[in-house]
Amino acid sequence: MSVGNRIALVDDDRNILTSVTMVLETEGFKVVTYRDGAEALRGLLADPVDLAILDIKMPRMDGIELLQRLREKSSMPVIFLTSKDDEVDELNGLRMGADDYIKKPFSQRLLIERVRAVFRRGEAQKNAANGSLSAASMKRGELLLDPAQHMCTWKELNVNLTVTEFLIIQALAQRPGHVKSRDQLIDAAYGEHIYVDDRTIDSHVKRLRKKFREVDKDFSHIETLYGVGYKYTEAA
Repeated sequence: MSVGNRIALVDDDRNILTSVTMVLETEGFKVVTYRDGAEALRGLLADPVDLAILDIKMPRMDGIELLQRLREKSSMPVIFLTSKDDEVDELNGLRMGADDYIKKPFSQRLLIERVRAVFRRGEAQKNAANGSLSAASMKRGELLLDPAQHMCTWKELNVNLTVTEFLIIQALAQRPGHVKSRDQLIDAAYGEHIYVDDRTIDSHVKRLRKKFREVDKDFSHIETLYGVGYKYTEAA
């Protein structure tokens, strides 16, 4: 993670904007703030950042709609700020490609750790090669993954994944046919010291399947083993 990464903070609570901005800037990040989703959408499309932190409940355009609109144009990492009663919206956001979420009220330490985790997961994108495959690339049947370029293709068609989605499919494809528990996938995508609910992984897997089926309607290579976990199969 490099010092100076740009973060957009989107929240209609002025106190949160002020306090969180101070914390992030103390850690060396550059912060741009927006007070509603509509303003943020215009700003982020015109001037993208390295990470966006979005509140769910906002006037004019809430965080869910903002994420949906952003995902039409961008795969920038997104962390949601959610309230205790936002579970449904939170899960919808994860299905649309949010990378993480933090429940209010949250500690400053937790926020910084989540931000750092997302940037660590995205560090491979900073090392993109000049078009050729890196030594770390992996091919499993029709699936090609190149972490150095954050590139995923299926049958030579690009599949646009978030950092978290990429790490999950990478963990599954490393050992085709081998079952990965939800805990193992959490460790692969979030790190061993970050707590994430099992349903978060389920939501990411659903999103992965949807994205692969957008390029191949017959894609069925990520299998669910109920009560156990998931596995990747090279032959459907």
